[in-house]
Parts: sequence; C-alpha cells; structure tokens
Amino acid sequence: MKFLWPQALLLLIAVPLVAAAYWRRLQRAPLGLAASDATRWRAHIPAALFLLALVAAILATARPTAMITLPSQSRTIVLAIDVSLSMRASDVEPNRLAAAQAAARDFIREQPGDVKLGIVSFAGTAALVQQPTHDRDELIAAIDRLQLDRHTAIGSGIVVALATLFPKEGIDVESLGPGGRAAKSLRPVRPGSNPNAAIILLTDGRRTIGPDPLQAARMAAERGVRVYTVGFGNAQGGPVSFEGYSIYMMYDEETLKAIAELTSAEYFHAASGAELKKIYDALAAKFVLNREQTELTALFAAAAALLLVAGAGLSLAWFSRVL
Repeated sequence: MKFLWPQALLLLIAVPLVAAAYWRRLQRAPLGLAASDATRWRAHIPAALFLLALVAAILATARPTAMITLPSQSRTIVLAIDVSLSMRASDVEPNRLAAAQAAARDFIREQPGDVKLGIVSFAGTAALVQQPTHDRDELIAAIDRLQLDRHTAIGSGIVVALATLFPKEGIDVESLGPGGRAAKSLRPVRPGSNPNAAIILLTDGRRTIGPDPLQAARMAAERGVRVYTVGFGNAQGGPVSFEGYSIYMMYDEETLKAIAELTSAEYFHAASGAELKKIYDALAAKFVLNREQTELTALFAAAAALLLVAGAGLSLAWFSRVL
C-alpha cells in the first residue's frame, strides 16, 4: 500500500495520546464497585471503536492506494480475421482459418459481459460482418459464416476495424493519406493509451493488395488503439490447392511484428491449433482483468464513519451516553 499524502501519517501520533488520555480518565473515574465484570469489559468497546475510527480517518487523510485486480472497464474489441485463400493452408491443423475460428469462439465465450465484441473479415476488401455487441450467440454465428476469398488486404482490415471503433470519425480506406495519417484533422495521443478499445488481427500477414498495413497501424496508434497481431503458419508455409495446383503459402511475420510494435501491443505466433488456443487464453486474461493503482480513500473514510457510528450506538445503548 502507498499513500499520496504520506505526511498526513504524522497525525497517527495522536492515537497513543488519545489512548493514554482515556486510560488516565479511567484511573480518575473508575466504574462503580457494583459493576459486574461484563459491564466493565463492555465499557471499553465504544472507546476502542472510536480509536479505530480515528486511525481509519487518518489513513483516509493520507489518501492510500493499492494495486488491485479489477474487472476491465467497459470496452470494445474488434476481431479482424483474414479470410484470404492463404488461410486455407494446412500448416496449422486442420487449416489456418478453421483453427482461428475455433480459438475465436473460445475467446468470445471467455469475455465478461461488459465487453462488446465486433468482427471484421478481410480478403481483397474488408467488411464489418458483426457490429460490436454483447450477444455471444450472434458473434459465434458470424464466425461460423466466414468464407474464403481472393487476395489479402491487411491494411483495409485494420482501417475497417478502426471505423467500427470510431463510427463518428468518418474513417474509411480512402482516409489513408501519403503520410499515413487520416485526412480528417486529428490530435494524436500516445500509442496504446486508449483503455477502452483494441483490435486483434488474425492473419498470415502476407499483404497482396490494398493500403499499407503499417500506415493503417499508424492510424490506430494515433488513436491510442493497440493492435494485437496473431500470425499463422510456420517458416516452411503450408500447401493450398488452387485451380488444380498445390501452392505453398508463406506468412509475413515481420509485418505483424511491426504492426504490434507501432501500436504498443504484442505479436503472437501460432504454429499450431494448440498454440493458438494458448494465445487466445493469454489475450482473454489481458482483457478480463487489469491490475490498477486504485485510491482507497473512500473505503477508509467509510470505515471510519462506520466505526464511529457503531461506537456511539453501543455507548448510547449500554450507558445512555456517548463516551
């Protein structure tokens, strides 16, 4: 526990002084000889409660804080899922997309009720397939409806996810200017500083069309939105059957690392379905619970008031006066 105003703790010197004054009072005006042992014992309880109330009040004055694990704030998370043909590669069993869908379902189920989730799919273009919602059944149904398509526009996936998080900003793919900033005037914030929004990007990271993913990542960074990236596949890639040919699909790990770094997020590598499940478990833990430095002044002030009222109430009930 820490204190924002530690100098106020000097007031604790008053506690032993008050206790000594109470003891001297007892010596000068002891309870009557006819009082029973039970009455003598009860006589000290209100005084003890008053003393504890004084301690709690002084601690409240010092503004105590502590690291406490709390449920996350109400937030929105957008899952941006690659549905390009390369996601059919089988280097992650049964294939990259099926593994992503299975892990996404688990992730959705593990989120607390106050978290809204949305789903964006992207191949040659990106589209919002499920508006952010608390309805887990709708989200899972949207995951199940995903279908593969040609090309991979990772940048478009990030931009549409941002447009979902900030619907009033008019963000679209055309918002990406030459410098990677949105055309609309924006005052950038510190990357990763937005506690209420995040994007989880699931892809093999191999862009074939659309805006530069790093420019899109800068747009997210300017809004404080973290983009966690989950890369599929292994270094050798995986085979995909296309128009009678078997093609090995590689993945672009460096781009995914750069996106995560630009947005103060993390990159995860999923080389198998089991590893992907572990990644989603780790992400769920990040979003479900947060350790925050929390001020406890109100708690200590309430405790002081409660102790004071209890002491006064017992004194009145037992002795018809407040000690």
